[in-house]
Amino acid sequence: MPQNKNKTAQHKMKLIASLTSPFARKVRIVAAEKHIEYELVVDLPWEPDTKVPEYNPLGKVPVWVFEDGKTLFDSRVIVEYLDSVSPVGHLIPTDPRARIAVKRSEALADGIIDAAALAFMERKRPEQQQSPEWLARQLGKVAAGLATMSADMGMNNWCQGDSFTLADIATGCALGYLDFRFPELDWRRSQPHLSEYFDRIMQRPTFKDTVPVG
Repeated sequence: MPQNKNKTAQHKMKLIASLTSPFARKVRIVAAEKHIEYELVVDLPWEPDTKVPEYNPLGKVPVWVFEDGKTLFDSRVIVEYLDSVSPVGHLIPTDPRARIAVKRSEALADGIIDAAALAFMERKRPEQQQSPEWLARQLGKVAAGLATMSADMGMNNWCQGDSFTLADIATGCALGYLDFRFPELDWRRSQPHLSEYFDRIMQRPTFKDTVPVG
């Protein structure tokens, strides 16, 4: 896998991730935007031989592993750390009000992903065991989240403020996950400005290089 070549830390660190995980994608994009070098270790937590629980007791990816073996987990924790250790292009504002606005956008995007992932897992169950009510509830959360995301952005070019931030990375990963797992939702039709925004943000090399596969 191609990795970032501009080193901003003394030692190489590792990211344990799945190539289909939108949360891992968020970390990969932040690391690339911040020019932080790391080794990408692909590990699928649902496989019987996975080693993910050795690094994260919750058995989830992504996990950031320091050279001394200590770890960080949960993408929100990892990206906050990455933004703080490299002086390249701060993605989380220092102003308290602007910062919390960016983190709110991140929480909204992550919530859309969580609901979509639950719906995806439900659809993988045998059809007779699936709950239409559960599916409808999760997909309703996705629709409501997208509507709020679009209303928050308005006709602006970026999610928060007049520059690219973590809010845009999280939002792009959420929209990309919907395209990847739920193309039949056709969210672009109901949210044309988000569709235009997503097409534009996908021109960034960090997004092009992390399109989910599998």
